[in-house]
Amino acid sequence: MTSNQKNNSRLDFGLVLVLMLLFLASCVSIYSAQATGQYSENFLAKQIVWYAVGVVIIAIVIRLDSDQLKKLTWYAYGLGIAALGFLIVAPSSIAPVINGAKNWFVFPGVGSIQPSEFVKVFIILALARAIFDHHQKNTIKTIGTDFWLLIKIGLITLLPLILVIKQDLGTSLVFIAIMLGMVFISGITWKILLPIFSVGVSLIGAIFYLVLWKPEILEKYLGVREYQFGRIYSWLDPYNYQSTTGFQLTRSLLAIGSGETTGKGYGTREVYLPESHTDFIFSVVGEEFGFVGASVLISLFFLLIYQITKVGMETKNDFYTYLCVGVISMITFHVFQNIGMTIGLLPITGIPLPFVSYGGSSLMGNMLAVSLIFSIRYHYKKYMFSTSD
Repeated sequence: MTSNQKNNSRLDFGLVLVLMLLFLASCVSIYSAQATGQYSENFLAKQIVWYAVGVVIIAIVIRLDSDQLKKLTWYAYGLGIAALGFLIVAPSSIAPVINGAKNWFVFPGVGSIQPSEFVKVFIILALARAIFDHHQKNTIKTIGTDFWLLIKIGLITLLPLILVIKQDLGTSLVFIAIMLGMVFISGITWKILLPIFSVGVSLIGAIFYLVLWKPEILEKYLGVREYQFGRIYSWLDPYNYQSTTGFQLTRSLLAIGSGETTGKGYGTREVYLPESHTDFIFSVVGEEFGFVGASVLISLFFLLIYQITKVGMETKNDFYTYLCVGVISMITFHVFQNIGMTIGLLPITGIPLPFVSYGGSSLMGNMLAVSLIFSIRYHYKKYMFSTSD
């Protein structure tokens, strides 16, 4: 067998196929969204370029084995923290305030780059490394060691969370979702987790109460901005705010509902919806392809999660398993939150639909995440008869 044949046999062709189908769905949806006349840019061409960059990312990362990934972990995490910190103090010439938030670096000739999209993956790496190292050093499991591991996980997540929470609530929720997924797989006893999660649920209930009846407290002590409250209010009663903060949600509901079972047909859009090529791309699918098309798209994400889960279950390397869980947590939350907000199930948070919504930073961040899965599959195959990889 030639070297190329051996390498090809170690590629996850199931994952490749799913990504190709998502790429096709993205191109079809973005082309239709930009054809409404409200945009002058060719977003489809840019999305194809970003996908090509993503393929390059995969080609580079796939060569890194677990030892190399571990060595790079803290450098990547530190770089991400530094980028988020610099974003806060950077001059408006390179980090302008867009839609009330300062989340992007703008580079002439390149476009905007959102560092938090890459930090999501760096957090996954850091948490996987921390959990793996902890279990390697603490072979005897106790309440004390589990509590110490929980502190490590919390601190790793807390630092980037502090840097983005005031500017980007959606990304903050993704950080938390990744952390929760890693906590569940870390092996920490429920004797610790159950009381903590009970307190967490109580806090969420209290915050929800404050949002509805005492918003001035959150504004004063937590720095929550007025437009963020508007998203909650427009979510609960969108038609009462349809001329302001509820406009996108009401239009999204109208678009998806009007698609009915099979949709209006490709390119036959009648509902005006701003930014439909980004966060509300699912509304385009719902209107043009109906329930059937939306179900097919959701099924592709199920297949994607299945492929990643299969890789995580087949590998015998715990570090790899933790990486798979982190990537699954990130993608699952993205999909659930994005689709949920377009159908009114969840508040609008500005989270894009992975691999489908237009956006260079988001797409490259997601491709970086799946490149870790490709790397796992690429390297564990040759150790399939051993006890570890």
